[in-house]
Formats: sequence, structure tokens, C-alpha cells
Amino acid sequence: MQPTRIGLFGIGLDTYWPQFSGLKDRLDGYLRQVAGILERPGIEIVNLGLVDNPERAVEAGHQFRQADVDIIFLHATTYALSSTVLPVVRRARVPIIILNLSPESSIDYTSFNALGDRSAMTGEWLAHCGACPVPEIANVFLRAGIPFYQVTGKLHDDPACWQEVDDWIEAARVASVMSHNRLGLLGHYYSGMLDIYSDVTLQSIVFGTHIEFLEVEELTALRRTVSSSDIQDRLAVFAQEFDLQPDCSPSDLEAAARTSIALDCLVDRYSLGSLAYYYEGTGNPENETAIASIILGNSLLTAKGVPVAGEYEVKNAQAMKIMDSFGAGGSFTEYYAVDWDADAVLMGHDGPGHIAIAEGRTKVRPLSVFHGKVGKGLSVEMSVRSGPVTLLSIAETPQGRLKFVVAEGESVDGPKLEIGNTNSRYRFPRGARNFIESWNAQGPAHHCAVGVGRLASKIEKLGKLIGVETAQVC
Repeated sequence: MQPTRIGLFGIGLDTYWPQFSGLKDRLDGYLRQVAGILERPGIEIVNLGLVDNPERAVEAGHQFRQADVDIIFLHATTYALSSTVLPVVRRARVPIIILNLSPESSIDYTSFNALGDRSAMTGEWLAHCGACPVPEIANVFLRAGIPFYQVTGKLHDDPACWQEVDDWIEAARVASVMSHNRLGLLGHYYSGMLDIYSDVTLQSIVFGTHIEFLEVEELTALRRTVSSSDIQDRLAVFAQEFDLQPDCSPSDLEAAARTSIALDCLVDRYSLGSLAYYYEGTGNPENETAIASIILGNSLLTAKGVPVAGEYEVKNAQAMKIMDSFGAGGSFTEYYAVDWDADAVLMGHDGPGHIAIAEGRTKVRPLSVFHGKVGKGLSVEMSVRSGPVTLLSIAETPQGRLKFVVAEGESVDGPKLEIGNTNSRYRFPRGARNFIESWNAQGPAHHCAVGVGRLASKIEKLGKLIGVETAQVC
């Protein structure tokens, strides 16, 4: 995966440099400080320095485009003409964030007024007037139809300001991950679930995701190539990663190990970063066994950054990948009941779970009954660990667009159903009743992805970067 490339430039006016001694060096210093703050692992900073005339602006636009930057931060260091900004952004054609950052909390008025030299005073004033050109730039961007966003604050000692910047960088990184992701689709849709049927071309258009259609027969063929020693090694992995319950039969565990290894081969063969699947394999015993034994392997893949969505839920595979790329997990879930006494919403699902965000070790249990699906095989039983969580659903609107539906809440302790599925209890700031009605009003599919932490701000910024509306329920 190529690094996320962050473009950075400051603005000034070359007319000022011979008039005000030291001003350019001072503004360059501001920009270097910003560049240092933006640096982090996995991020490449393309810093073009101060752009201070229209000719340099055209050149900078070409440079950003050649560098293939994902997002640009424009640091308004002092007053500058909008003609030194527009050519950069028009040519680069990526989202732009205006950094309107004061170099200090306030001007030292006493020292300023004591300078005595009007030229020196003007130079000092220019070193503090980065806010001055922002309305002019905003006017031109709006008239040009160029989307832009702002972060206003202080260069130093302003955690809220820099948290906004961090969120933008994270959103840009996840947008880059999604645009390079390869999503495998294995099998077919679950019959009758009209809400999950999705326009996969739209997924590629919006996210840049490559869609790879896969054959269950290929997975079955790969299962035949797995050796006995490989199965023993995978059984050891199962024992390490899962809490295997005593009633799990050796034959079911061996079948799950064989399928898990075959799944890894399939993922490697097609360089997949996520997967959605559903299949019954009716009339073909090998295919039936492959699908009935798939959940443990899918759970391991999900925990390793290759999220797997059941029931061929394409939109939710995308939501899970987004959550996982933010480092939040992203487990397949749906709500199914309400504990009115505790004002808690009960959520979970059969199939794969994100064991990396589980509370304690994930149990593995045999199931003789799945609700409406193949009635055999092993399943995982887990709860999302206690603390802040975020739900994300990707919905399709009546206008044929995608929409993020987001809710922040808490995973809370309490009794859970021990039925071999993922199960958690969640509370929401607006209460169970209002959460459910508000969530449903946005028209999401019945599945969603749950991740740990507060992610609404980052998801909203991701939506802005790729042109997806965000509806935050709570």
C-alpha cells in the first residue's frame, strides 16, 4: 500500500519580502512547524513552501498533481492574493483544508506599539494577519465550485484545533485505503433481503474500490490442497486465538481449519482487503462443507484487517473496512431487541466477529441451528469490549447516492444471550427508543458495522473528502 501523501503550502506576497526584513523567514518558520506537526508514520508530506506569486502557483499545482497528493493543507501565513492560490488548487484537483492559524494567542500590543518604526510595525502586523486572506480565498473557491474546509485556531497550545487536523489526516488516509482496496464477493445475495442489494458499480465510483467476483468452487478446490500438517498448525492458531468450547467436535474444528487456510490462499491470490459472502451449496456436499465451516477463518481474517461481511452485505463490508482502517475494529452486527429495563439496545449477529475488539476471549461453539441458514458448523460468541463505540451504516438514497449513517454510544456490561453469536448491549445518549426511531428514519440496511471509540467526526470528514453525506443520529 502506497503512503498517504499530504500536500502542504503556505501563502505570501513576494512584494513584501524586500520591504519587510525577516518576514519571509518568519513565515517559512511557521510552515516548517506545521509540517513537523503533520508528520507521522505512513504519511508522506509534500511541502512546497511559500507560494507567493501567480507563476509559482501554477508550478505548485503541477507539482502537487505529479506527486499524487491525497489532500492539501493551505497554511494562510499572511495576506496573499487569491491569484496565488486558485491555480494551485485548480491543477491539483484534490480536497483542500485551509489552516487559519494564529502564530500566538495574542499580539503583544505594548511591544508592538513601542516599535516606533512604521515599516517595522507593518511587518510585525503582517506576521500576524494570516486570517486576512481567508474570506477572499473562500469567495474565489465558492465561485469556482471548489470544495474547501477550514481549521481555525492557534499554531500552538490549541488541542481542539489540532484534533481537527488529525481527523482530516486520518480521513484522508482512510479514503486512500478505500480507493486501493480490493473487495471480494463470494457467492450471492441472501434471497429476499431487499435492503442489502447494492449497486456495486456505485461502490467503485464513490470509494474507488475494485470488486472481484469469486467462485465458491475455487474455495472448495483450495480446500483439497491443504495438508494435514497445515491443519494441525491452524488448529494451534485456533486454540491460541479462541476459547474453544468442549462440545466442539474434532471433525468440525478440522473442517474449519481447512477452510481457514483455503480462505487465506484465496485472499492472497486476489490481494483482497475485504470480503462479503453468502452461499448454501445445496446439492454439492463439498461446497456445503466449505460454507458451513467458514466462520472461524472469516473471524481471523477480520481481526487481521481483512473484514468479512456475511449475507453478501456489500455495503456493510465497505463500512467494516472503513471502521477497521480507522483502527476501530468494525464488527458485523444488527440490532434485534431492546432491554427496556436497562434502556439498552441488544445487537449482534451470527457469523464472523471482530475478535480484536472483543471483551475477553471469543468463544467457539457448535451450532445445530442457524436462523434461516445452514444448520451446522462452528460459530463465534463474543461481545464488543465495554466503552465508547460508533455504529456505521452505508445506505443508498432514493437519488442513487451513498450516505453514511452514524451513531455514537457505549458498549455496556450486562446479561447477554449465550447462543453462539456475537452479542453486545449498547446505550445511546438519546435513549433506546429515540435512537431506534432516528436510526430507522435514515433508511439504513438492517446490518451495520460497530467499532470502538468516538469516530463520528472522522467519518464525517471522510464523507466530505469523497462526496458522501453523513447523517449523525447521536
